Amino acid sequence: MCMKETVVKILGKVELEDPIMIEGLPGVGHVGKLVAEHLVEELDVEKIVEIYSPHFPPQVLVKDDFTVHLVKNEIYACKSEDKQDMLIVVGDHQSATNEGHYEISSIILDIAEEYSVKRIYTLGGYVTGQLDEKRTVLGAVNNIDLVEEMKGHGVEFKQNEPAGGIVGVSGLLLGIGELRSMDAVCLMGTTSGYLVDPKSAQAVLEVFSSVLDLQIDAQALEERAKDMERIIAKIVEMEQMQVQTDMGTDEDLRYIG
Repeated sequence: MCMKETVVKILGKVELEDPIMIEGLPGVGHVGKLVAEHLVEELDVEKIVEIYSPHFPPQVLVKDDFTVHLVKNEIYACKSEDKQDMLIVVGDHQSATNEGHYEISSIILDIAEEYSVKRIYTLGGYVTGQLDEKRTVLGAVNNIDLVEEMKGHGVEFKQNEPAGGIVGVSGLLLGIGELRSMDAVCLMGTTSGYLVDPKSAQAVLEVFSSVLDLQIDAQALEERAKDMERIIAKIVEMEQMQVQTDMGTDEDLRYIG
């Protein structure tokens, strides 16, 4: 395998009926990654594609058995008897280069077209910079007709947010998808951006489950969210202690002055 260029390894072919595509690659708070990987764990899926690229960081990951694997993106197929067929995009990393983002997004869309995907959902996080208790899900679409539909499932649309646009594959699948006449929605869970945020992922999963009328066991995400809440509470407590310490120091300095 030559790694001078991106390599797409086809592992299998599955017959799907009118599938959607879900993308959840690593990003802010790992929100999209947590949701997509949770879907892979909870649904009956088959891995059909592996994507290797020199645009990914030069890295291997060490597995539980101490062996390694080259970083990659993967696509899983889910064929359902009574619900929506899906293609789920997950991975270890996004591209480290601008060119790679466009190339890998185009490869993902090529595969979507091969399976006649007409709608794509990209999942990610939206940074608030604050450790808020409440998580909301913001939306962006490449077809105005999708706005009211998504609002009906609790997705919020706010003027000029996200202010800097949507960076990476989650945004490019909407932009390039529009050029290919493929509807796409980005669901972004609000998150502080400081930590991996399973609580935000839980909020996105709830909205996504509502959109597709799915019953997904969220227990694993709920447990991780509770663990994260305890960590955040500890961080807030430490910050408050630091503020009090700083105030005491300031008062001492004013007194001395």
